[in-house]
Amino acid sequence: MDTILYYADNYVFDKLYAKIWPSCTKVVADTVISAWPRDDIWRINLSIYMITCFFGWTLYLTAATLSYFFVFDHDYMKHPKFLKGQVRMEIQCALGAIPWMTLFTLPLFVGEIKGKSMLYDGVPQTTYDWLYLILSVPSFLFFTDCGIYWFHRWMHHPKVYKYLHKLHHKWVIPTPYASHAFNPVDGFLQSLPYHLYAYMIPIHKYLYMGMFVFVNFWTVMIHDGAFISHSTVISTSAHHFVHHLYFNYNYGQYFTFWDKLGSSHRQPTEEQYDKSLRDDVKVMARQAHDAEEIENETLGIKPKSN
Repeated sequence: MDTILYYADNYVFDKLYAKIWPSCTKVVADTVISAWPRDDIWRINLSIYMITCFFGWTLYLTAATLSYFFVFDHDYMKHPKFLKGQVRMEIQCALGAIPWMTLFTLPLFVGEIKGKSMLYDGVPQTTYDWLYLILSVPSFLFFTDCGIYWFHRWMHHPKVYKYLHKLHHKWVIPTPYASHAFNPVDGFLQSLPYHLYAYMIPIHKYLYMGMFVFVNFWTVMIHDGAFISHSTVISTSAHHFVHHLYFNYNYGQYFTFWDKLGSSHRQPTEEQYDKSLRDDVKVMARQAHDAEEIENETLGIKPKSN
């Protein structure tokens, strides 16, 4: 993030802040300098906030839009649990949540700028350095998958679910635009393991930045409704569709390991892999009925007596 901030200051913020708050005494090469120095903590916070919101919105809209038009199976929009105007609601929810999630995450980003994290830079010099860099990838994925699993599972507790996670499960049949459509506190908690990793385990800052971009793309991909992979190890879009439909399964982000360990794994069936079954009206009706029953059970709503 410090590298991004450096270039943003050079090309955007120095000029912007000079216009908003010019210095009356400092002029360099006929250019007015801002009275707000680069190392001011409030300027850093504001700059990082604007950068993160901009890239958050851009990455989300770009990835989700490409996935929606080129990958997502639009026949799923015929499902009885697909809401009227859902795509618009997903986008509005996500665009509104990103600034709040950014605000909650801001102290962690600023801490990285101030050197409080365990991020490091430089070119690896030894075989050990390169090996550590390579192993940082599975280490990051394993650590964050564990954290997300437990945060996610905790938010399905009946006393927590309706306050934090219920909004995301409004999209029982999600599109790629649902990927970031969270309650902001929910979204922040599920992103927290990514940031904690950088404060607990050394990782190269450019690799960390790349993993952060990958995480956002992956979040879109598991909502893309294209059930190509039949993996029992990777938590695919089919696994995550089962999670949205049946709620109390498949909390993991990347792998099925923690779900299997926590007895919450549910392998997708031909209902997801076979398009003729996916589009079957009777299958859709049963799925809708089951989804309502399971969510009501999670919320503690008793079934109506006949």
